[in-house]
Amino acid sequence: MAVKTITIDMAAYDLLSSQKSPNESFSKFIHRRLAPEKTAKGLLKVLPELALDPDTLGKMEAIVMSRKSSMAESLELH
Repeated sequence: MAVKTITIDMAAYDLLSSQKSPNESFSKFIHRRLAPEKTAKGLLKVLPELALDPDTLGKMEAIVMSRKSSMAESLELH
């Protein structure tokens, strides 16, 4: 496999290093984060990262419930 050397500043290195798993190479980390699998298995892997906080979910539920009475109206999101 061919390799390429890149230069990044220490802040970028620290950020990358803090996000990858301890036994994961930088190449594997970059592939995992920037080229995720487009399969159900890939979705299941990243699903925990996509979780919304309860406050956001509550606001979304309130909007959906308010639309049940009048599908023609649309509420402005903030």
